[in-house]
Amino acid sequence: MRFFAALLLWLLTTIALAAAVPTVWAQTHIVGEDGYAALAASAARDGRLQEAMAAELTTQVVSLGADNGYSLNPDLVRRVADSYTRNSGFPGQFAQANRIAHRWMFTGAVPSGNSTDEWLIDVAPMLSDPSFSATLGTLDLQIPPTLTVPITVDSPELQPGKLRALATWGPWVSIGAAVVTGMFGLLTLAAARSRGKALTALGVSALLVGAAGWAAIEVGGRFVDAGLDRTTGNIRTVAEVMVASAEASLHQWLNYTLIAGGALVLLGVIGAVLGGLLRGPERR
Repeated sequence: MRFFAALLLWLLTTIALAAAVPTVWAQTHIVGEDGYAALAASAARDGRLQEAMAAELTTQVVSLGADNGYSLNPDLVRRVADSYTRNSGFPGQFAQANRIAHRWMFTGAVPSGNSTDEWLIDVAPMLSDPSFSATLGTLDLQIPPTLTVPITVDSPELQPGKLRALATWGPWVSIGAAVVTGMFGLLTLAAARSRGKALTALGVSALLVGAAGWAAIEVGGRFVDAGLDRTTGNIRTVAEVMVASAEASLHQWLNYTLIAGGALVLLGVIGAVLGGLLRGPERR
């Protein structure tokens, strides 16, 4: 009876861990605004994203100049934009610009002047960088407080605040998943006759979850591609790099899960061997 109780608790621990790892990761890096901004800053160090943003910023500056009666040299503006996106301050400003996109999706906050249901990124903070001001020289070209660029095309499936429920309940769900996983793990140890074997079993759980996570990312790739199809032009490249950064971060968490699983298996084997050696003399 004790064996079946331990087995049931081990299965529940495995299921809970499989839910906890992606849930806590998503809350930390996607649902939480600060985590999402940190992810954007990490992605901004990628050369492909830097080139795409330089091209988009060039387009916006030239267009803004034309709207104000100035004919700007696109090649000159592009050189300045390339220099800007490669400097050390760009990741932080790119992260700040992405906060508006995060708030649009997770809180429903709509930027002033946005009359559509497009998902937007605010590039005004980047265009306000001193490097652009110096290039524009004495032109009376004022950067507006907000200058948004669509990330996606209009879609009835994408509405402001679409993921508000995740922002509200995400922290509680992630904490709950972590607590439940820990609770079931401790109950498994308490129910098992051999602590060493129980540790080994819990290590196997972590190994299974880590491996399954890697497989799930590969399978889910086509759904990610379908989402990227909603983006166009330079912003698509930016979105691709952002997704790649998110996948790399999740892979890292899964790797940590695999490492923890391997460590538990090793500890379990050592504990089982030592336990057997200690019980040996007692039986004599």
